[in-house]
Amino acid sequence: MRRLVIGTRGSKLALIQTDEVVAQLKDKHPQREFAVKTIRTGGDKSAEAPLASLGLGIFVKEIEDALLRGDIDMAVHSLKDLTPLLPAGLAIGAVCQRQDPRDVLINRWNCDIDGLPSGARIGTSSPRRTAQLMAMSPESQVVPIRGNVETRINKAFGQDYDGVLLAAAGVIRLGLQDQVSQYLSPEKFVPAPGQGALAVEIRTDDDEMASILEAIDHLPTHRAVTAERAFLERLGGGCQEPSAAYARVSGETMVMLAFMASPDGRQVYTTKAQGRATNPHEVAMEAHQRLIEKGAGRLISGNG
Repeated sequence: MRRLVIGTRGSKLALIQTDEVVAQLKDKHPQREFAVKTIRTGGDKSAEAPLASLGLGIFVKEIEDALLRGDIDMAVHSLKDLTPLLPAGLAIGAVCQRQDPRDVLINRWNCDIDGLPSGARIGTSSPRRTAQLMAMSPESQVVPIRGNVETRINKAFGQDYDGVLLAAAGVIRLGLQDQVSQYLSPEKFVPAPGQGALAVEIRTDDDEMASILEAIDHLPTHRAVTAERAFLERLGGGCQEPSAAYARVSGETMVMLAFMASPDGRQVYTTKAQGRATNPHEVAMEAHQRLIEKGAGRLISGNG
């Protein structure tokens, strides 16, 4: 039985995430041998460039290219890094059970968003986080920030920042929960599509990998993130306005929170849609339609 090669980024968090997936695979397939291959992506090479200038898929393209070439058998990604539409020939083979989907605030005062002093310098390069922070704390100052999770946390207590917004899942996986000042409720601060979930990507024609991954696919998470990604796709994928979607599955029911805003957070549209867990695209379409009816369409048309 040949050894299966798994591609991933080389950051500490990416390797922890990949080890998480490998542990599940070994548990279900103890006879198989797995090897991890690290691949440097464009996002890693341009560590200081503004994220918005790098385009879509900056943390996955080189890994996906290696997968298409057959250099690796599967790839582990933070699901939110994947583009809404995958390259031809690739598919999501499994989505593992989601870690905490929330965002967190870490700051020098160890206070929540409502307690931030006027002019607090909060680091984020995410339009989604920027808009939601400005809507909740308009007196705060958003400062662009890059780097891995540990780097951004260190910067939060340095000279140029007073705090930082991050995904809870990465902080937890790195064991840095003691740094968290506030876990932000998804109802008030809507997470990014796929946040907290890990995706294992494969070639569409690789039935062997699809069969192997079936054992670690967490169906409720897979359905939820499918709805979230379908919502992004409805927006056109490349929509530059801040947007977010978060779905939860309970039994046969799915509830989705969706959000769109102007970049400065002054125009904010949120909605909730509910439907069958077995039809995530239907739930996504309803959430999108409700946002449009509330007036969010003017943000999309204004974006050109």
